[in-house]
Amino acid sequence: MTAFVRVCALSELEEDTPKRVELDGTPVSVVRTSGEVFAIHDICSHANVSLSEGEVEDCQIECWLHGSTFDLRTGKPSGLPATRPVPVYPVKIEGDDVLVSVSQEN
Repeated sequence: MTAFVRVCALSELEEDTPKRVELDGTPVSVVRTSGEVFAIHDICSHANVSLSEGEVEDCQIECWLHGSTFDLRTGKPSGLPATRPVPVYPVKIEGDDVLVSVSQEN
């Protein structure tokens, strides 16, 4: 069974502004964009830096250090220098609560 954990209130998420949270030691960037909420691993696969410090545009999050971009839906890199994807996590919205699961059963 997938364990979802409340990470924040939906009203706390500003459009296109990533929010860093930590779940069971896993850094996660939660992003509200285009009417949806996404959760993606917060560490760039190219350089060990936080993606939540980057910019969001067109369902992409950009690593602030070298400019790699990742698709928020799939985690796949869509811009060099990154070539490896980062994990994405399931999100549920219950009322004003944003819940994310980082369990291994995903």
